[in-house]
Amino acid sequence: MNHEDENELFDRLEAEMSADSDAEVVDLEAARSARTGSADRSPDSAPGGSGAESVGESADESAPVMVDLPAPVGPGRWERLRAAKRRPVLPVWARSKPEFVGAAGWAVGHIGHAAAFHGVRLPWYAAVLAARAPVGCAKFVGGTLRWVTDAEGEPLRQAAARRENAEEYLKLSRQRDRRVRLRAILLTLAAFVGPLLALALWVLAPTWMLAVAMAAAVAAFGFVGTPADKPIVSRAVVVPEVERLTSTIVERALGSLGIAEINKALGKGGEGIKFPAPITRDGPGWRADVDLPYGVTVPDILDRREKLASGLRRPLGCVWPEPVPDEHAGRMMLWVGDKPLNKVKPPTWPLTNGGTASLFKPLPFGTDQRGRNVDITLMYDNVLIGAMPGMGKTFSLRTPLLAAALDVLAELLIWELKGTGDLEGLKKVAADYGSGPDDDTCAAALDSIRYVHKDLERRAKVIASLPKDKCPENKVTPELAANRSLGLHPLVLAIDECQELFSHPEYGKEAGALCTAIIKRGRALGVILLLATQRPDKESLPPAISANVGMRFCLRVMGQIENDMILGTSMYKNGIRATSFTKSDKGIGYLIGAADDPQIVRTYYIDGPSADAICDRARKARQDAGTLTGLAAGKEPERRPAADTLLDDILAVVPAGETKVWSETVIGRLAELRPELYGTWTDETGEWDAARLSAALKPYGVKAVQVNRRVDGKVVNRRGIDRSHIVKAIAERDGNRDAG
Repeated sequence: MNHEDENELFDRLEAEMSADSDAEVVDLEAARSARTGSADRSPDSAPGGSGAESVGESADESAPVMVDLPAPVGPGRWERLRAAKRRPVLPVWARSKPEFVGAAGWAVGHIGHAAAFHGVRLPWYAAVLAARAPVGCAKFVGGTLRWVTDAEGEPLRQAAARRENAEEYLKLSRQRDRRVRLRAILLTLAAFVGPLLALALWVLAPTWMLAVAMAAAVAAFGFVGTPADKPIVSRAVVVPEVERLTSTIVERALGSLGIAEINKALGKGGEGIKFPAPITRDGPGWRADVDLPYGVTVPDILDRREKLASGLRRPLGCVWPEPVPDEHAGRMMLWVGDKPLNKVKPPTWPLTNGGTASLFKPLPFGTDQRGRNVDITLMYDNVLIGAMPGMGKTFSLRTPLLAAALDVLAELLIWELKGTGDLEGLKKVAADYGSGPDDDTCAAALDSIRYVHKDLERRAKVIASLPKDKCPENKVTPELAANRSLGLHPLVLAIDECQELFSHPEYGKEAGALCTAIIKRGRALGVILLLATQRPDKESLPPAISANVGMRFCLRVMGQIENDMILGTSMYKNGIRATSFTKSDKGIGYLIGAADDPQIVRTYYIDGPSADAICDRARKARQDAGTLTGLAAGKEPERRPAADTLLDDILAVVPAGETKVWSETVIGRLAELRPELYGTWTDETGEWDAARLSAALKPYGVKAVQVNRRVDGKVVNRRGIDRSHIVKAIAERDGNRDAG
């Protein structure tokens, strides 16, 4: 087939395709030119008018739309500079007095230790130098003779002779002759002048100068005669060698986590891992700020913290990846310590050996991974501490309580419901105290909560009555707290193992409701609530309490639910996970609310004898100030049974004409009579809890009965009470048979 037949065939096929369909043959070159032109023009620069007009008149609806503008859009350089973060001029340790004092003390101690270590060994150093001086003298003489005879050039001359290179050999020989001639002259002069100078020094110099010269000569020859593998001076401090953290090491560790997006970024053609700031020394460790690949978040890394530690070849307690809350979700701050946090010697609590405290000021609570002090301010806040058993929860609670004890104005109400006496030393300064999980202690704790709740009303009235110049912000200030006549001193209520009270079948719901009210209203009134629990669930810790506490400290827990019950909703999802702590991380937890960002804190360890000594000091200060009250002052607090008015209240709401009444009806009437006592007697659905009334009446020997009622023509049988049983119980209680 010739070319003309070929062209005719293609023309016929093209005509048939055009006839069979409405498709349009596109000129690719023209389309590319049009697309390039549209990218070069802005939307409103088309010829013939505005962009809207040109689109409506001449633009084809099927034309490609450019989604990426040709020019970058965003804040200018000035706006970016204004939004930039300024790094502190001085490091954190230099701006913090406790850290500066600690660093200075360490430096003085280090220098003093080194001086004492070497000072004790100076005689031994001198003896070793004297013993090695003859060998050094021999090495000096031998080295001098080798230098004079140009022994170092002998191998070159012999090599030239073996190669039979006469010209090179003669050149090297002449060079040797010149060197030996000059060096021999210098040695002769030294041999002549040296003894004369030594004789003059021996005759004319004082004794001390002779001694110094002899010591210097012996020391010099001793150093020369010292083998390289046997140093004279030993190390006073052995510094452990820790591998410097580099970007290569971080990338290697991240690549070992098995995350697909990280592997892509580190693979061939990937963008790699980005570091927005240099890796720097930060306290006793290294800090690396890392921008993770797109789609990878910090929680993804936290889930693999153990693998990350393996990739870094560091112990798990040294590796602490954290999110950066004020940056994007892919920004990670990785801190790698020199030693595991749980292996570092805990520092002494700053108030252990002296000093006072004020609840209006920051109080030392613990240290972070870098050893920096972490403070908390109790005034205007409440604290919730949660952990598994044995992880340091009670010790963490004891630290702020000891600080409160050193504030002579604070009134302490302390309830330790575990019964082991871990807080017994604070009984010396507490206005009220109880220990044990029994019903009597729980009832007394509820009575203490009622006292605090009632005092809220009095405090609010006092603040409302004060002139604005004395109380401009309508809250307790240090000046108002110091005025004893006002009664606005700090009031601290602490409940350890609070789950024992909140899950109590008789007292739990009322205690939970009152504590919730105290949390919501007490902040401005000088009332502080401290709670600690080892079982954070909705039965043991009412959700209203965990949702309103401002400061939370969570040590090791086992699951996400417990983590979020203590730290707050979605904290686990955001990477703040107390589940990452191990069994050996006692006293280490996440602190939320004390600063803008979550902090990993190791609380100060204060043992029993130290705590007792602090309490003795606090008691003495309170005696001097005249602020001992309640139990510490020898006055037994008044107690009242938790349900001492229940029987009388039932008779008040059930008239004599009603012999039998449903329990739900009775509770509803009781809630109208005393909402602060019975308003919380509801079940999970919000209905009145008949079982709660039965449990409350059980100690009086009153049993529930079945009460039939006709409702909408049907007989309904429910739990209820018989009024005559209530009358009988009151009579037995009062010893009066005519009580009805």
